[in-house]
Amino acid sequence: MLRTELLLQRLGEIGKSLERKGGALLLLGVGSVGIETERLDEYSDLDFFVIVKPGEKNRYIDRLDWLEEIHPLAYSFKNSDVGYKVLFEDGIFGEYAVFEEWELANASYTDGRVIWKDPMYGNTGIAKPSNPIPSLKNDSLDFPLNEALTNLYVGLGRYARGECLSATRFVQGYAVDRILSVLHLLEKEVDYFPDPFGNERRLEKRYPRFAEIIGDMIQGYDHVPESALRILNFIEEVYPVNRRLSDEIRRLANLTCR
Repeated sequence: MLRTELLLQRLGEIGKSLERKGGALLLLGVGSVGIETERLDEYSDLDFFVIVKPGEKNRYIDRLDWLEEIHPLAYSFKNSDVGYKVLFEDGIFGEYAVFEEWELANASYTDGRVIWKDPMYGNTGIAKPSNPIPSLKNDSLDFPLNEALTNLYVGLGRYARGECLSATRFVQGYAVDRILSVLHLLEKEVDYFPDPFGNERRLEKRYPRFAEIIGDMIQGYDHVPESALRILNFIEEVYPVNRRLSDEIRRLANLTCR
């Protein structure tokens, strides 16, 4: 059986287990096992929500028999107050959260797909959240790109004093993240399952031109100055950078290049 088929089968089995155990109202698949099954592949995970009746929440959080009876668990880790990350013995990895219905009224999450529901439960509209997820995208270049420039300056200063890890994060992490937040203003985005929780997700397909050069911006721990210069060059191509600031960034980068 293909892994994609196994993922969907496992999710269906979880629904049947919830029905047998009782106390659950709805099983909601999210992510690639939700409404985006077109992007399912052999590296996908099981992400799901379990909606339970009042008073049943702790039963499904604290006891994992409803999963272990489907297939043995090799690993489980309670990563939040409401759920676990689990690895089944056959290599299927999953992450889930358990809620009572009222808890989702003010929650922000992506649209889900109803996998199973109690026949007496009628609120399938819960699959579509009522609260929008705050956008990670900016509608102006000014703040993000100036923030990125100052990330380069601060990062290179830390690199010069020997704080290489902090410098790596400022230059190759924070500055790049600021660019990603306005990339839709600089390159036409290909409509390929954007993730509202992470601009970096599926970037290679959504922004193929930028994907060709981003490797030069993230050259690693030992090449922070080189990465900073490439980022600076890119920003200068798309935005009027303050000359004095760019000169200072280049001075620091050239001072610390190995």
